Amino acid sequence: MTRDEIITQILQFFRKEFEIENPGLDDNLREKHGFDSIDAIELLIKIENLLGSELTQEEKKRAMDIRTINQICDYIESLASVRPAN
Repeated sequence: MTRDEIITQILQFFRKEFEIENPGLDDNLREKHGFDSIDAIELLIKIENLLGSELTQEEKKRAMDIRTINQICDYIESLASVRPAN
């Protein structure tokens, strides 16, 4: 999965699930869009679906500092790099 594909998937997810149209890739999602812990859980489930595997507790903890879509994409790329290709 390329970074462009990841961005497209995440932006579609934000539009559909959170009704956030055109968030900036560097917007602070918590401050600008009211992204909360329940939203974060939904996002982690989406990430697991994209990767085709469940996240470990350690991987979930690493996600706690994510604030922007660019950081989400970096996170997914780093996880995908250590998983076997589907």
